[in-house]
Amino acid sequence: MHALEQRPLLWQTLTWEEIASLRRSGVELCLLPVGATEQHGPHLGVGMDTCNAAKLCEAVSCATGVPVLPSLPYGCSLGHSRRWPGTLALQPQTLMATVTEIYDWLHHAGFRRLLLVNGHVGNAAPLRCALETLRSRFDDALVRVCNIAELSPRVRAEFFADAQDWHANAAETSLMLACAPGLVRADRIATADDEDRTGDLVFSHPVNRSSKNGVTGFPSRASRKQGEKLFRFMTEDLTALVRRALTEQPPLNQSYFSTLT
Repeated sequence: MHALEQRPLLWQTLTWEEIASLRRSGVELCLLPVGATEQHGPHLGVGMDTCNAAKLCEAVSCATGVPVLPSLPYGCSLGHSRRWPGTLALQPQTLMATVTEIYDWLHHAGFRRLLLVNGHVGNAAPLRCALETLRSRFDDALVRVCNIAELSPRVRAEFFADAQDWHANAAETSLMLACAPGLVRADRIATADDEDRTGDLVFSHPVNRSSKNGVTGFPSRASRKQGEKLFRFMTEDLTALVRRALTEQPPLNQSYFSTLT
């Protein structure tokens, strides 16, 4: 590693004295990568979502100095069914409780700002509910859910290019080719394509009823170069958001718990 290259600030590598010093220096924002352990077709490892969220947070930490909490490797993956082995899913209320309990400890240590960097679509609703719970419990809580695929219009365009209900598609495969090639089975990519069958449906169906092999999209269109470009977009756009989040204050200084009389 180049001598001047910044390293990510990983919570689990710090001592309690270093964490206390970090807070005294004015840092009160943390990044929490939230992933999943779930099938990703025949060509990607089941830890893809966690890996994606963790590597993104580490890159942003290098750019901002914001600490990264230990990743949550389990998520709400109930929609992937039990058809394909490998998925290990939490109930929505379990994920909600986990996040709210983590924040309780963070808040006590003086870290009241938290960005939940979500690598799995199915986590979005439980994480939003956790956010609502935290705002109602902590008057000074500043929490945001950052769904990776929705970080910006340019990031969204890449993720949704080959499917609206995408999963293990060109974007995700490209990211792993660029960032974690050990999670990719290159010899299975060319035959992993499966179309999006959800376009005009009324109901939201589990993956076993919409995909033949757990994929939705066209991983055969993936490339390392495309993954490098997408990861750069993601890093730049989340870094910009983090820099704003470091100092933003509520528009009004009014307590959640005060009642007008």
